[in-house]
Amino acid sequence: MKVAVVDINGKETGRKADLSDAVFAIEPNNHAVYLDVKQYLANQRQGTHKAKERAEIAGSTRKIKKQKGTGTARAGSIKSGIFKGGGRMFGPRPRNYSFKLNKGLKRLARRSALTMKANDNAITVVENFEFEAPKTKDFMNVLKALGLENKKSLIVLGESNNNVYLSSRNLKTSEVVTSSELSTYKILNANNVVFLEGSLEGVESNLSK
Repeated sequence: MKVAVVDINGKETGRKADLSDAVFAIEPNNHAVYLDVKQYLANQRQGTHKAKERAEIAGSTRKIKKQKGTGTARAGSIKSGIFKGGGRMFGPRPRNYSFKLNKGLKRLARRSALTMKANDNAITVVENFEFEAPKTKDFMNVLKALGLENKKSLIVLGESNNNVYLSSRNLKTSEVVTSSELSTYKILNANNVVFLEGSLEGVESNLSK
């Protein structure tokens, strides 16, 4: 698959980038995508939720009424979950929500997500660029030139570039990652994925194993 390479002004350079069919033109595996997104979201959960159970509630330990003859149910503790202020029955406890996925499945999921974007013509290749200093305005000008100023976009760099990253950090609709940080969730969450020309080799190397 060939895609025209544009500059930061949105104009075609006359060159074309060759996107590997092994990464951008496979038969998408929807279940692999589902599992990878599920794992990503599960890993975002802190799992620090906790409710006090009856053993952790401060309160009297005396039997609150006699066992028989009241005409109501037996009750032995004011800390029981059936009383106001009592402990929570079967309440949440701290836990780890993360789970393991095989590396091969995760690579398949990312290839599937990139194929979906390619099928939707939602992939743009831009020639490599840098900023002299972190400046949000410069980054916004690039997005405007690419027609992405009001769309969710994912910018993929070949290697870490602090000026480009800091220039995008204040924008809620745009995210900058390196080729090694690419995830299925981030690909699908963006309306358009923008690859810098130098990032394609790293992406294809990581995902074609």
